[in-house]
Amino acid sequence: MNKRLEKQMRTRSVEFTTREENDEKHIVGYFSVFGDEYELFPGATESVDPHAFDDALTGDIRALINHDTTLVLGRTTAGTLKLEVDNHGLRGDILINPDDQDAVNAWARVQRGDVSQCSFGFDILDEETEWREDGSVHWTIKAVKLYEVSVCTFPAYQGTEVSARQAQYADVKKRRFEVWKEKTRERMRSKC
Repeated sequence: MNKRLEKQMRTRSVEFTTREENDEKHIVGYFSVFGDEYELFPGATESVDPHAFDDALTGDIRALINHDTTLVLGRTTAGTLKLEVDNHGLRGDILINPDDQDAVNAWARVQRGDVSQCSFGFDILDEETEWREDGSVHWTIKAVKLYEVSVCTFPAYQGTEVSARQAQYADVKKRRFEVWKEKTRERMRSKC
């Protein structure tokens, strides 16, 4: 089991919907889709396993705007954020506070299509690494600790998350080369 306990964020374009019922406004959409391969950088992809959120939805999770902790749209413990896992992914339903202008503005931006991406903030508790025949690497996130979901303007797959994966990629590639080198030496010694 691999553990990477540094907060990660993943963003994707989605089909968010807005709805109004009984004078309540909601933002509804998938914050993660299972099996989709996200390209981190050339030669490196990542996906989320259908069981990654199995033990992750019981905590105090917030819905934010652009990962900004001062712009809270909803919260699981307050009942204003509902999260569930289905066969497609992690689905969220955010109840918008009509007295919070930031929340109402976010709802309007999603409704118009100006904001169409989402993200989730988490720690990786377990993952698998697959080195493919073509030399690329693929990580499958198997289990997470979920902190927040966000309605986002820009992707979070830039900056530290990609840098962390690139460093991990380089380290593993270096170790694999060292193993190959040692095996080659062994073969050479056995032939002499």
